[in-house]
Parts: sequence; structure tokens; C-alpha cells
Amino acid sequence: MARELGGTGLEVSAVGFGSWVTGGPGVMGWGTQSDDESVAAMHRALDGGVNWIDTAPVYGFGHAEEVVGRALAALPPADRPLVFTKCGLVWDDNGVEYQDLTPESIRRECDASLRRLGVEHLDLYQIHAPDPNGPPIEESWGTVLELLAAGKVRHVGVSNLDVGLLDRCEAVGHVETLQPPLSLIKREAAGDVIPWCERNGTGVLVYSPMGAGLLTGTFTAERAASLPTDDWRSRNPEFQPPALERNLALQDALRPIAERHGVTVGAVAIAWTTSVPGVSTAIAGARTPAQVDGWLPATTLYLDPEDLAGIASAVRATGAGNGPILP
Repeated sequence: MARELGGTGLEVSAVGFGSWVTGGPGVMGWGTQSDDESVAAMHRALDGGVNWIDTAPVYGFGHAEEVVGRALAALPPADRPLVFTKCGLVWDDNGVEYQDLTPESIRRECDASLRRLGVEHLDLYQIHAPDPNGPPIEESWGTVLELLAAGKVRHVGVSNLDVGLLDRCEAVGHVETLQPPLSLIKREAAGDVIPWCERNGTGVLVYSPMGAGLLTGTFTAERAASLPTDDWRSRNPEFQPPALERNLALQDALRPIAERHGVTVGAVAIAWTTSVPGVSTAIAGARTPAQVDGWLPATTLYLDPEDLAGIASAVRATGAGNGPILP
């Protein structure tokens, strides 16, 4: 089922394919990943009705964009999805990640993304994260707007910005989209930035709706303990006691709802995010086509008031996560 992405005029599927894991190991990596499996997973998602892919240069230091470009090149032009990418997180020759939102860097990143992806324009270009030590956000956002005016990008947005920074960007030029984290574990965005987007006509595409794997229905304490050191989750508190126990209890509490609908727990977790007022669409990642099959039903899954009330009760009972408990 297509949804409007704010006021962009873009019609997007309720779930998009996220290529974070596609980048493989690295500072922001998920460990070793097969490029062939990544391409197959993207194609499976597109065959299932997904019509957009989210990526970023920093995922695998350019590798994710290259793999997305390979997936695009294998498709007839008429079948290619919308492609969204970002700027502001870069790396040096030693593979050290750092932030750079200077105009010169943003322009270089845009050109490099176009080249790696093999496209003539970017459907959505987003500031990846704020840089407290960089230029004023107004200067960085103004540069992104210049790329829009030049036709290199069709639409512009931001990611991981708070309300204060959103206000400052909006004063320079309209923020068409925001990409914040949102899941049943990380719910804070539902209390501040998503309502801001509702008031300002800004589309919202949320990331990590399955809690980076914790709410897929297949995650276990043993899996958390065995995460390799090149997987960023091995260092994240949500994957360690005591938060881990609460998160896994929430995963289990979602099973009856998933069984009632004949879908996976992951599909329920994603559908909860797209039921939040103001959310346009959600980003789901996958290592394999089989993982895509697990969450594809979320693109059409409707959670009724009874479902949502049951989910809210589960959040309260388990004490998992932070942020508003909805509805």
C-alpha cells in the first residue's frame, strides 16, 4: 500500500529496504556480509512491492552504495526503485570515521554517491546527523538546498536532528523529510520530533523499527552473547543485561499478536511504527531474501485498536525501552 512521503509528492511503500547491513564490517558495521546475498535480498524486496532503498556513504565506507548500485544496474530502468542517501559522515585514508558538514564536503559526497550508485540524480538527500563542532546547521542545510536547486537531488531531508535543529533548518528552507530511530524499544521520537513533523508537513521515514534485530522474533540471549566485535550491536547496552532481558520479554509478548495475524513478530514490530501518527514509512534491513520474507507482510499489515492496546500493555509489563507508550 503506497503512502505519501510528507509533501514531497513521492508515493512510497509502507516499508523500504535499508542497506546499513549491506556495508559489512566497520565502525558502523554489522559484521561480514555477502554482496550476492545483499543484492538478492534487495531484489526480493522489490519483487514484493517495496519501491525505495535507503543507504548512506558511511555504510562500509562507500561499499553499501556500490552494492545498491549493482542491484540497480541489474534492473530495467522502469523497474528501479527510488534511492535515498545521506551526507555528513565521512572517513579518512585510515578508515577512521568523522563528521564533516562543510559545504565543500557535502558537494563532494553528493557527487561520489551519484557515481557509486550509478544514477543521474538522488531521489532524497539527507543530512545524516548533526555535527556540534562543524559549521552552523543553517550553512550545511543551505548547501543541501543548493543541490536541490541544481537538480542533483529531487528532495531533501535530515536524519537524527532534534526539534531545535529542525526549527533552524526550517527557517532556511522547508525540511521535506526526517529520518529518526523509532521502535517499540526506542520510542522517544514519538514524543517530540514526529509531532514536529506533523505540524510542519514533513514526511517521516523511521529506521530500526525492529530494534536492530531484537524484535524480529528470532533473537536470543545466546545470539546477543555471540555477536562478533565487528558488529556494532556487541557494544550497545540494549543487547546486554539488564536491558536485553526486558527486550526479549517484549519480543515474546508480541508473539500472540503475530500468530493472530499469521505473520512474524518482526512484521508486527514494523507495523506498530507505521501506525504511529505522523510516520510515513519505515526502513527494514535484511541480510538474505529469507529475512525479507519475514518482514514483507508489514507492508500491508493493519493493527487494529485491540492489537495496539495489547502492544501497549506488553510494553508496560516488560518495562522495555524508553519513550511514550502508544496509544
